[in-house]
Amino acid sequence: MKFKGAVFDLDGTLLDSMEVWKNIDIEFLSKRGLEVPKGYSDEILAMSFRETAEYTIARFGLQEQPDDVMHEWNQMAIEAYGHHVQLKPGAKEYLLKIKSHGIRLGVCTALSQKLYLPCLQNNNIYELFDACISTDDVSRGKNYPDAWLLCAARLGISSQDCMAFEDVLPAIQGAKAAHMKICGVFDKYSEKDKADILKLSDMYIHSFHELLSE
Repeated sequence: MKFKGAVFDLDGTLLDSMEVWKNIDIEFLSKRGLEVPKGYSDEILAMSFRETAEYTIARFGLQEQPDDVMHEWNQMAIEAYGHHVQLKPGAKEYLLKIKSHGIRLGVCTALSQKLYLPCLQNNNIYELFDACISTDDVSRGKNYPDAWLLCAARLGISSQDCMAFEDVLPAIQGAKAAHMKICGVFDKYSEKDKADILKLSDMYIHSFHELLSE
C-alpha cells in the first residue's frame, strides 16, 4: 500500500513499554492505599497525559492537582524510558527501510517530550523522524484527530497520504477521523479489541518483521 508519510504511535507500537505504565499505575495508587480497578487501563489508553491525570483525580477523589500528578508519573517513568524501554522487534529496521524510500516519518504519542525524547535517542532512532507530536501539543487525546492532523501538517503531507501505525482502538479511531490509512499493530494489552481494530485497519501486523520482506 502506497503512502507518503508514516506516523507512529510509541507505547505498544514502536516501543515495548506498556508494562512500564501498568507498574506505574500499581505503584501510584498503592501509595494512596488504592488498587487499580478493572477497566482503568482501558479507559485511559488514548487520553492525553493531562486528561489521564484529571480523570484519575476525579475517579479516585484525590485531593491533588493535575500538574503534581503528571510530575510524579514523569519522575517514575524517566528512568525506564531513558535507559530500559526497548523497540519492538523489527521496528528500527522497518523505519530505516521506509526512510530510505523517501517516506517522511512522524511520531504521534501521548508521552511528554521529556519521556519520548530520551527514549528515541537511547534507541538511536530520534534522527529518523521529521516530526514528533505529543498530545501536550493539542487540546485533546489521540482518540480525536487533532494530534494526527498536526503531525501530518508538520510533515507537510496530506493526512490522506499518511499511514498511521497504532495498537490502541480509540487512537485508531482518532487517526481514522483524520482520514489516515491505518496499520493496526498487535500488542497483548489491546488484544481484546483486535476484531474491532481489524475492521478499521487497512493492514494489520503482529510484528514489523512482516513488513521487511515486502
